[in-house]
Amino acid sequence: MAVPKGKISRMKRGFRRSADGLKANTYVEDKDSGELRRPHHVDLKTGMYRGRQIFTPKEA
Repeated sequence: MAVPKGKISRMKRGFRRSADGLKANTYVEDKDSGELRRPHHVDLKTGMYRGRQIFTPKEA
C-alpha cells in the first residue's frame, strides 16, 4: 500500500492548491468594433492594438 514518506507541510500544500484561486478571464468591449477582446491584447479580427494597425487580418 502506498504511504506518504513524510508529512506535507502547510507551505507545500499551499503550493499545490495555488491554482484553485485562479479566476476566469476578463474581457472588455472594443471601442471601434464592439467585439469582446482581452485587455492589453491585439484584436485578432481587425489586427489593431491601441489605435495602431499591428498586422493585416486574413480574408475569410
